[in-house]
Amino acid sequence: MKKLNKILLLMAILPFLFVTSCKDDDPTPVNPIEPGTSFDILSEYLVANDMDLDDVLGAVGGSWITARPATADDIPGFLSTRYVMDIRAEGDYNLGHIEGAVNSSLGAIVADAANAGDKQILVVCYTGQTASHATVALRLSGFDNAQVLKWGMSGWTTETGYDKWSGATSSAGKESPNWTMNSTLPAETFEYPSFTTTSTDGATILEERVAVMTAGGFKGVVSSDVYTTPANYHINNYWAEADVTKYGHIDGAYRISPLTLAGGEMANLDPAESVVTYCWTGQTSSMITAYLTILGYDALSLKFGANSMIYDDLVANAAHNWAPPGSDYPLVAN
Repeated sequence: MKKLNKILLLMAILPFLFVTSCKDDDPTPVNPIEPGTSFDILSEYLVANDMDLDDVLGAVGGSWITARPATADDIPGFLSTRYVMDIRAEGDYNLGHIEGAVNSSLGAIVADAANAGDKQILVVCYTGQTASHATVALRLSGFDNAQVLKWGMSGWTTETGYDKWSGATSSAGKESPNWTMNSTLPAETFEYPSFTTTSTDGATILEERVAVMTAGGFKGVVSSDVYTTPANYHINNYWAEADVTKYGHIDGAYRISPLTLAGGEMANLDPAESVVTYCWTGQTSSMITAYLTILGYDALSLKFGANSMIYDDLVANAAHNWAPPGSDYPLVAN
């Protein structure tokens, strides 16, 4: 009888042990998004609709950046398929702009884009950095193939007043005691940001957050502020690991790349600090900063990227360094 009781007891316990062992084997997210929050609803909507950060940076709509035509003879064909939106100040636009370009602003870019028809939108600013903010807004608002003109008007002509890049290059960062050849910091896990919204619908929340971002203007920070006092920021070096090894980085920086919602890497950014992203030219980091701002982060883009910190090291690297265009392309004035 005792033996029978033991068998019955074992049979009763086995299912519980099996279920328990399965639960223990299931991977648990280090920092899952709190269900039902505005961040959760927006995140799910973005991922489900192919608007995660890696999608916005090109996986779906194609490259988000394009260089000017190879030769002046190529300009007519280049412009014939594009709706050029120049978001520089109206006075600068009136002095000279690309033929056919319309004047808009970061705050009005989404509304004005309705006039593009079937053409691909090309956003133009002074350096390509504010235009990157605008392109994120467009890509998250149904214009998923919108692009930035690389280097902005600085890359279109060298005429006086248009080159905003050459005076911004510097190697002072490499000379700073806060530039290091050591490894970047290991990733940490933080809480996700929170923000207020009027809706529980993902599409509506996204529309509201895009409006907040564009109304807030370009979010940038001078590189010297960051490498002089790196402890004031949560710094993300958005390079490949091999490039960090080759060039070094700002002391105290992380290297969170890739950076996506689906992959959970957003949890490696600290919403309690100013999150500064830096890349090579400040154009990719501007895209990332705009996206993070929409998600509720206090985000900043390091202006002019590595070109403002280690320019001399980049001179031989045509993929990453600024160089004035070899010729001027025509402008028209109002």
